[in-house]
Amino acid sequence: MKYVADRFKSIKPSLTLDADAISKYTDLVDLSIGDTDFITDSRIIDAAMADAKKGYTKYGFPKGDPELIGAICSAWEEDFHQKVHPDQVIVTASSCLGMAELLTAILNPGDEVIVPAPYFAVYKQQIEMPGGICIEVPSCKEEGFHLNEDRLRAAITPKTRAIIINNPCNPTGIVYNRTDLMLIAQIALQYDLLILADEIYTRYVFDGPFIPMRTLPDIADHVVTLNSFSKNFMMTGWRVGYIIGPEEIIRTVDMINGGMIYTAPSVSQRAAIHALSMRDDIEKKYVAKYRERLNYAADRIENIPYMTLTRPGGTFYLFPGISSTGLSSAAFCKRILTDAHVLASPGHVFGSCGEGHIRLTVTQPMEKLEAAFDRLEKLKF
Repeated sequence: MKYVADRFKSIKPSLTLDADAISKYTDLVDLSIGDTDFITDSRIIDAAMADAKKGYTKYGFPKGDPELIGAICSAWEEDFHQKVHPDQVIVTASSCLGMAELLTAILNPGDEVIVPAPYFAVYKQQIEMPGGICIEVPSCKEEGFHLNEDRLRAAITPKTRAIIINNPCNPTGIVYNRTDLMLIAQIALQYDLLILADEIYTRYVFDGPFIPMRTLPDIADHVVTLNSFSKNFMMTGWRVGYIIGPEEIIRTVDMINGGMIYTAPSVSQRAAIHALSMRDDIEKKYVAKYRERLNYAADRIENIPYMTLTRPGGTFYLFPGISSTGLSSAAFCKRILTDAHVLASPGHVFGSCGEGHIRLTVTQPMEKLEAAFDRLEKLKF
């Protein structure tokens, strides 16, 4: 550790894949990883490869392929009836990198970022890398994992810089409703805070339309939206996302991005252009299958005596409670791995209030989900 920067000595790694477990059990059902099991639609692949053969294999415009930026602006206006100017958009090599760059752009050492918990596991690490402080605001299953105004307001201090929201939410699958979003907007305006809206599951809202944070009245100047092609378009390995936000923030992220990666992969950006042109068809063809699986998994969990569940309204995640077993989330995951050959994520990695839960994904074919829940149903605690 002699040559490692001091700030990294206390930063713990985020959720990681258990490679040893995967190789140990030949009949393992992996319900731990948030990666789509569908490969990218062949039409997107073929169009992107055709573009590669035309010469789209070199460095592109650092801020993003102008054609892709234009397509993002057009799609946003068509889908959400709000204009976005190209100067408000930057393409990033994944929204995960985008969030890290964004936090680097806005945080001074000691600045605080409020994160409703349970939260996507890497947020804490991303906040701490530029010297920020992650402030968890817990939510609970008794409240349906929705925001509690008193706890949210109590977390605000003079050092508070921003609030991160993930909607729909990984790991709970909860979709924030208009009341939740209006509360966040009201607080951000009152205290002059930024809202970092991680909205990478916009196509995975199963009850009612998705409401983007920046489309609420009078709040757009306080919102930075992050989105990705990974989950909405089954393009996790292409590593391409984008940020929409105030121009001065986008310019700063562009400068940081230039020093870290220069530009997102040109072929991936071409794939993203083609993906946007068929977004409604992709949703009908693939996302609908995840809704079917999610409902199936929720039904199965509700019939397992040692589990409880707040049914998700979106994503492909479930966050069942396992407190009745008397085991920690890590111990429970170890038990079901050993006895049922099912791999899950322990709840504590998603924030302290995630303890007593596990995260399951439905990114496996139905026959594997059936096998996994058949095994889990037979366990006794």
